[in-house]
Amino acid sequence: MMLNKTFAISLALLLAAPVQAAGNASAGEKKAGVCAGCHGPAGNSTNPSWPKLAGQGAGYIAKQLADFKSGARKDPIMMGQAAALSDQDMADLGAYYAKQTVSPGSADKKTLTLGQNVYRGGNKEKGVAACIGCHGPSGAGNPAAKFPALGSQQAAYIVKTMKDFRSGVRGNDPSKMMRDIAARMSDKEIEAVASYIAGLH
Repeated sequence: MMLNKTFAISLALLLAAPVQAAGNASAGEKKAGVCAGCHGPAGNSTNPSWPKLAGQGAGYIAKQLADFKSGARKDPIMMGQAAALSDQDMADLGAYYAKQTVSPGSADKKTLTLGQNVYRGGNKEKGVAACIGCHGPSGAGNPAAKFPALGSQQAAYIVKTMKDFRSGVRGNDPSKMMRDIAARMSDKEIEAVASYIAGLH
């Protein structure tokens, strides 16, 4: 039932998605120098609070940059960084990071079972959809639907992101999908699934 709803929303997003400029990875590499300070060489951040961009879907990165520029997604640093970017700049950066290889992370063995259960099966009693439905078995995401790759992402960043969705601080998710899911999750579930995601390769 939940997977059918997810599929229907994914299909609607694909059909309604605007056509974006094609990105040039070589051009994106030249523009990514300023990004490396926080997101690391080739998009592999070593700071647990800042996301890894390597291997992320090009369209997802371009959308997030556009949302920072428009104010649909709030973050003082990223809003400043995105302010001067053109649509082509965003597409180029997306194309560059999509071609990079994400550095592997690791999961905390203490929370592995809970994290795996939530990621792969959700929580039917609370109406939490399984993460695997949109983000895939290995966390590779769904680039066509602009659902982000999660595998090997920084656990601390995932925790913050989920709590921001839950509180409404972040609200640029299509059809409130992530806000609805995060609102039903406990801190314990969020932390466990974030750790599990960090260990997905």
